[in-house]
Amino acid sequence: MPALLFMEMKIKDIRSIPLYGSYASDEWMARLYAKEENVHCLIEVITEEGVVGLGSTFTSLKLVDGSLELLRPLLIGASALDPAAVAEKCHQNTFWQGRGGAITNTLSGIDIALWDILGKVTKQPISRLLGGRIRETIKPYGSMLMAEPKIMRDRLQAGLARGFKAFKIGWGPFGRKDRKTDEAIVAAARDAIGPDVELMVDAGGSDAFWPHGYKWALQTAHMLAKYNVVWFEEALRPDNIDGFCLLREHSPIPVTSCEVLTRRQSFVEWIERGAVDYIQPDVTKVGGISEQHRISQYADDHSILMVPHGWNTAVGLAADLQLVAAAGNARWVEYITPAQYIEPILVEPPKLDANGMLKIPDGPGLGFQWNPDGVAKLSKGVKLTKSAV
Repeated sequence: MPALLFMEMKIKDIRSIPLYGSYASDEWMARLYAKEENVHCLIEVITEEGVVGLGSTFTSLKLVDGSLELLRPLLIGASALDPAAVAEKCHQNTFWQGRGGAITNTLSGIDIALWDILGKVTKQPISRLLGGRIRETIKPYGSMLMAEPKIMRDRLQAGLARGFKAFKIGWGPFGRKDRKTDEAIVAAARDAIGPDVELMVDAGGSDAFWPHGYKWALQTAHMLAKYNVVWFEEALRPDNIDGFCLLREHSPIPVTSCEVLTRRQSFVEWIERGAVDYIQPDVTKVGGISEQHRISQYADDHSILMVPHGWNTAVGLAADLQLVAAAGNARWVEYITPAQYIEPILVEPPKLDANGMLKIPDGPGLGFQWNPDGVAKLSKGVKLTKSAV
């Protein structure tokens, strides 16, 4: 449909598609949600011309639908070819009703879908529309929950069999029992993957009632350095910027955080004060591709790497891949393994090469083809809307 390039394209409708299920052995999810509840939603933006973009948000259906009710008057009839401008209009007009909360999370999915539309219409990958592709491949790290040493070893060896050359292990019992348990898990992990595979550790300081402060974090960082851990993530509560500044100054290994922050303005102080070595915005929560790309550029100006937080869906992974393709300060992308919301949603799941690298899609928009049967199965029968392009 080449004529679409010269047409004004307006938003006709927005649909939410809840994804149901639970993460294997995910204790924190079990505390909050019943087995058949959902924490991820896909969002479709449908244009008057029949072009459909797909986004994803790390937010449950009730919150998404409530946010959409508020946002619809700002979105219906708006341009579908101006993602950053449309998203900013919504941000600017919702300061008093959920700024940084469920509304921002929902806008993340909408923004991703609008970028997907723009890419489809222009026949370009989103990364090129962001300014250009700096890289064609990226190293994914297999992201998994911690467990007692034997189970941890088995999980990592299964990840090695899938081709991963980097892993992040986190949450579970780490920091929640004693130092002996923490070190035993990390030692087992390093033994399982060998000396040449990258290992990252996530304490999960954004968990409810995280008990530890700076001194625990510093002592733990020294322990992790013995096992050649690449970075120490969320060692402190997510609002403790002073603690992170101190930890980054004295830790023998890089420090990372910021996955729970939303909107670019929240990241400014973390970047300017040098609170982290690597910053970790989540595209499905932070405000979408428009916000995360700006955060990434500002972090790059301050010599801080951007590592997308990606505990989400194939759509979120697709957005992350487009972002890292256009980011000079990216080295990794997070990839949940096993991944119940990734492979089933894709017609062709991504494959790692012999070096553990992932090819970044160069097709229009997000670059992947979605599996409607997989989406229907995870959403209890909701079908994707067929797109005109």
